[in-house]
Amino acid sequence: MNILQLLPALDVGGVERGTVDFARYLMLHGHKSVVVSGGGKLVRCLDEVGARHYKLPVGKKSPVTILLMVRRLCEIINKENIEIVHARSRVPAIIGFLAAKFTNRTFITTAHGYYNTRVASRPMSWGRFVIVASHDMARHMREDFGTPYQRIKLIPRGVDLNEFKLAVREEDTSSRRKDFVIGMISRVTPLKGHTDFLKAVSIVARSVSGIKVLVVGEVPPSKKRYREELDLLVRRLGIANIVDFMGSREDIPDIISQLDVLVLPTKTPEAFGRVIIEAQAVGVPVVATKVGGIVDIIRDGENGLLVMPEDPHSIAEAILKVIKDRDLARSITAQARKDVEEKYSLAAMAEKTLGLYREALSLKNILVIKMGALGDVILSIPSLKAIRKKFPNSMIKVLVGLASSDAFRGCPYINERIVYNPDLKASRLKSVLDVAAKLRREDFDIVIDLQNNKKSHLISFLTMANYRYGYDNEKWSFFLNRRVKNIKTPMEPVEHQFRTLKLLGIERSDEPLEFWPSQEDEDWADSFLKENWMDPAHTLVGINIGASGRWQSKRWEADYIAQLCDSLAKKYNIRTLLTGVNKDLQAARDIVRATDSKPMISAGKTDILQLASLMKRCKVYITTDSAPLHVAASVGVPFIALFGPTDPKRHMPKADKYKLLTGNVKCSPCYKPSCGKKNKCMKRIKVDDVLAAVEGFLR
Repeated sequence: MNILQLLPALDVGGVERGTVDFARYLMLHGHKSVVVSGGGKLVRCLDEVGARHYKLPVGKKSPVTILLMVRRLCEIINKENIEIVHARSRVPAIIGFLAAKFTNRTFITTAHGYYNTRVASRPMSWGRFVIVASHDMARHMREDFGTPYQRIKLIPRGVDLNEFKLAVREEDTSSRRKDFVIGMISRVTPLKGHTDFLKAVSIVARSVSGIKVLVVGEVPPSKKRYREELDLLVRRLGIANIVDFMGSREDIPDIISQLDVLVLPTKTPEAFGRVIIEAQAVGVPVVATKVGGIVDIIRDGENGLLVMPEDPHSIAEAILKVIKDRDLARSITAQARKDVEEKYSLAAMAEKTLGLYREALSLKNILVIKMGALGDVILSIPSLKAIRKKFPNSMIKVLVGLASSDAFRGCPYINERIVYNPDLKASRLKSVLDVAAKLRREDFDIVIDLQNNKKSHLISFLTMANYRYGYDNEKWSFFLNRRVKNIKTPMEPVEHQFRTLKLLGIERSDEPLEFWPSQEDEDWADSFLKENWMDPAHTLVGINIGASGRWQSKRWEADYIAQLCDSLAKKYNIRTLLTGVNKDLQAARDIVRATDSKPMISAGKTDILQLASLMKRCKVYITTDSAPLHVAASVGVPFIALFGPTDPKRHMPKADKYKLLTGNVKCSPCYKPSCGKKNKCMKRIKVDDVLAAVEGFLR
């Protein structure tokens, strides 16, 4: 693989050393390693192993510089044929994310610290995967940045055991050095707890003679005043003669090997604490504060000692325990070295990261948009099955409206439903922007827009997916970058969707509609029929009495339904079931009052999967052009479809057993939700026509 790592600089530090170690590992194992940074002392380490380095100001926060760096990084990505862009800091993450989008490469981030929640920190959550080194960092990225759990990957830092070798201790021989050396290795900044450390050292010095203190770490330009305050503090505490401020050093393994105890007194949560596992690898006992990712590494009293932050007395007590109880020191260092070998080696970290890269390259993250009416949503199921067949190992999610979301409950072809449920108090634009922000966090590669309207095209664009498929239908379709030409010839709905899928190399197969009622839904249907005194020996016929609220023109006459119920009961001893939604309940009651046979009513009492379970118990189901038509086709029940103002060529689902009845009038299809001719087309479908169709299925 060809990997590009991106960070602000390559001076001495945990992130920087980790980047170099990983680059070295990549080169030794046959991969290409490219690093882009602002330069620094560790660049020569890359040169030594043949890794390529580009010096660019990718850490500068200037918007102009960021835009220039995006362009330059795109050139490097194409030149080096990069497959993975891996950012390790915030500004580089902005640059890396945009460059990866423009070049259609996979983008990964590693969250190395606790970031504030300002906008500038958000790019750290934009990776296909977000690598964290501890459980505490995983919680931080999930709770503070909304990163989905499935994109957060726990990979602890690794230490090169060839570089950080187990030191030989000579404490029981006459050649043992006189001084007991206490060390702190960290950037010189107030959050790292230097003042607490020095106060603890002063307490230890009053109890034990012959100690030496090494303070190692870079002083950022903005912290020079703080460094002066530390000089003043050591003089005031009377320990200036035993404290050595060594500044930034590159020979960290040698320095750690000189220590008898390492102290990490940080005040705020640490993402991990790389220096801890480096000391443990060398065989040096560690005293650290109980914050952040440190608790993932240290088990108090077993492989190190934990103390509360900002408590110099507790730090001093832990140091004294290591000095005085040598059996304890030997025990915790032995266990710590074992832990490092098993969990925190460079090889283990690198192989997990490479495995993650392979997963990211092979895994396609796909969004299908279908926010329409329930019947249209059901008709998308053959498309979903075909997409799953084409991308068997991919993550497939569907954006669906709340009212239709149950259609995908139990669907084996998708991983997740994302429900579009806009706040009615918010503007339409705000609702779209809100859902788009949520979708961007999912980092989709492909968006397949089966809705194909202005809203869905805009949402497709705002996901920032590399590939966005749909119809070139002049409904803001310029937001898509993969378009199929729209045609106005009436076309069966599933075939219409597969014209889009053909752009992805997906050919239509002869797939039926499907639905997945659960055992709980089936039990509910049995219970409902039993409560309504339905004898299993009787034949059941279902009748959908409703249609979409805005499509009054699709409804069949209520008195026709009442006549049909009585005819079926009188002639064939058939019981009828009136189905519909809650708004159809009063109409159902009116129909029952107009009959002698008194049909059962399930209108307003079922969700869509319970309705499907009831349909499966029907000998025949009668319905207008509405969602239950597609449900009937999905569960395989013979159905009679009543069409008036709409065109069956565009809306009839594929099925084996059905009868189509239409009102043969000149003005049909008209696609008018209401009819000035009092639903003439639907009135042309007579009771005797439907009764004859039912008799055909009974035979």
